[in-house]
Amino acid sequence: MRGISKPILLMSSIRFKALQEAISRQPLNVELPSNKVSDFFGVNVFSYEVMQKYLSEGILKTVRMAMESSTPIDRATADEVAIAMKTWALENGVTHYTHWFQPLTGATAEKHDVFLDIAPNGKVVEKFGGGQLVQQEPDASSFPSGGIRSTFEARGYTGWDPSSPAFIFGKTLCIPTIYISYTGEALDYKTPLLKALNALNKAAVPVCNYFDKDVKKVISTLGWEQEYFLVDEALFSVRPDLVHSGRALFGANPAKGQQLEDHYFGSIPERVNEYMRDFETESYKLGIPLKTRHNEVAPNQYEVAPIFEEANIAVDHNQLLMDLMDKVARRHKLRVLFYEKPFAGVNGSGKHNNWSMSTDTGKNLLSPGRTPESNLQFLTFFINTIKAVHDYSDIMRASIASAGNEHRLGANEAPPAIISVFIGQQLTKVLDTFAQGETKGKPGKSSEKKSLKLDIGHIPELTLDNTDRNRTSPFAFTGNKFEFRAVGSSANCAQAMLVLNTIVAEQLTQFKTDVDKRVNKSTSTEEAIIQVLRGYVTASANIRFEGNNYSNEWVKEAARRGLPNVQTTPEALEALITEKAINLFEKQGIFSKREQEARHEIQAEMYTKKIQIESRIMADMALTQIIPVALKYQNLLINNVKGLKEVFSSSQVLANVEMDSRKGKAMAEPMGNGGRYEDIADTQIAMIKEISERVSVIQSRTEQMIEERKKANKIEDATDKAFAYCEKVKACFDEIRYHADKLELIVDDSMWPFPKYRELLFIK
Repeated sequence: MRGISKPILLMSSIRFKALQEAISRQPLNVELPSNKVSDFFGVNVFSYEVMQKYLSEGILKTVRMAMESSTPIDRATADEVAIAMKTWALENGVTHYTHWFQPLTGATAEKHDVFLDIAPNGKVVEKFGGGQLVQQEPDASSFPSGGIRSTFEARGYTGWDPSSPAFIFGKTLCIPTIYISYTGEALDYKTPLLKALNALNKAAVPVCNYFDKDVKKVISTLGWEQEYFLVDEALFSVRPDLVHSGRALFGANPAKGQQLEDHYFGSIPERVNEYMRDFETESYKLGIPLKTRHNEVAPNQYEVAPIFEEANIAVDHNQLLMDLMDKVARRHKLRVLFYEKPFAGVNGSGKHNNWSMSTDTGKNLLSPGRTPESNLQFLTFFINTIKAVHDYSDIMRASIASAGNEHRLGANEAPPAIISVFIGQQLTKVLDTFAQGETKGKPGKSSEKKSLKLDIGHIPELTLDNTDRNRTSPFAFTGNKFEFRAVGSSANCAQAMLVLNTIVAEQLTQFKTDVDKRVNKSTSTEEAIIQVLRGYVTASANIRFEGNNYSNEWVKEAARRGLPNVQTTPEALEALITEKAINLFEKQGIFSKREQEARHEIQAEMYTKKIQIESRIMADMALTQIIPVALKYQNLLINNVKGLKEVFSSSQVLANVEMDSRKGKAMAEPMGNGGRYEDIADTQIAMIKEISERVSVIQSRTEQMIEERKKANKIEDATDKAFAYCEKVKACFDEIRYHADKLELIVDDSMWPFPKYRELLFIK
């Protein structure tokens, strides 16, 4: 036992030093470049306005056509753009450039090159041409490929995406690109997203032309809401689980968590507010239109949200923001956590994806207007979206599956794993009436918003929305958009967006076919549209749910309706390789069968690796820190019990001697009737026994977990291995943690090696 004393005392002192350092932090004051964000918004972006200063009118027109109409850019034009980019970048103090892409690791990637070359005369010159702008060659065997690339097949390409503007990050010119293999398969998130957006456009424009012949383009819009946690850097650094996995694998709940509901929308702590101001300022310079900030429900949890943008740019901005938030947090001696459930016992974090469709004529296709019951264009896109989610709910569920989100979904704080759609009472009535044939698209009673009368004279009139909000629904209509609430906070939005846009594209394609089949001499296009939509409303009715998605009653009702309730990530991912999914993505030109199978393998491997890392960290913390400190404390209790025995034995002897000296006159026991050694020692002996029992369970279950991990590691098939890690390895986590967290409540606080929840979550 003596051998573990020194390291435990050292770790304990490290914890308290970290706590003192965290408490003593002062906010880092941030000076804004200007009080008007518009003065510096986008200054680090090679925007269209910047291009106007550096490009000729003809080149500018070609680039704009590429950005807006997806027309190709030839190398001569690329050379002109590259020269302009280099000139602008050098004028802004930039020294390097990089192709910025989004591999299937979940993070972004970049390889920096200097603007440098050696001329034929031997002189060093700054050089950057169309070749370097359009294409580069990162190693394709070192990123996840699902077997598409082997170690000896290293060639892959990044290709310039003109629709997403280049930007300056630090001293580097960053050029958003796609990332593909030498054989042309997508190895990133952007490539299939762009294909899905193109598929939606191709499918939606002909449907729009039923109502407006002027529509030439339909775009998908996205407004994400990013939730996150903040932890002081000093405390973060002495938690191996936070450092290496992003979540606290151990930790007893504090006396005060979120039960008072006082953190949500509360006053933002000064230190956090300065951090927010800092990353917001950097974001504005990069053209990220952040709009909202606020405290979230859990302690130390916050949210940031932007103005809606075109989906491709919105995804790029979210990935860039997450990187930026991490870098800026370090400046403020903070660490930002994007893990979906970093702390048990309090709410986790999501990334709500607010999605809609807009036309080049300025129309939001999901805007109901004043009379949604007679707005046939709105009903067309609204009903087709619901039908798409109904038909492909399993693929929607797969799009949000991850090791982190597995902890969050269905935890009475986030939508359940059951995919359903909320549309509100008014639109439910509209659809039900429409399906029964009681309306034929004729103008009806106005559904204009109503006012709320409070009878408080000086309060302005408040306007009620047409529908309430349902924060328990995974896919909710919120006025003029759908909110996909089930997306995880660490996820790349592109994964959910490429699926959503693809299934809506497929549904609109089918809708156009169904309508055109019905149009004849006796059936007009409008009548055909109404007939088809009525059938869709009936066919997709069971996906609609207006109640509490958190309730057990809904789980039973969903089962009765035949809606799947897929609880684990490996099971959810199976939907990606069904014949239905493969046919869908092949038909819409998003993935080949090989690409789809590769992505399934990559996601299964990613799940396995994350659980594997957590298992290793858990074993290390349990066996080398938690058990030793528990035994150390137990040894102190044992020595204390032994000491008590000696003290009480001596006291009894003295009492007997004194009683004899008084000739048999009885004396009270030294400490009264409850003061016997056995009574006082019982409490400590019970603690000693409890520690032994809990240590024994932790030891045995950890050893079992390690053995299961060894067995799982021998499995070659990625899917089978993921299931083994889920069902055998991860299955040990909760019991190990339960007993370790109980020990945290027993062991002397000064000896516990890690910062506790009460310290991690309440440092201001």
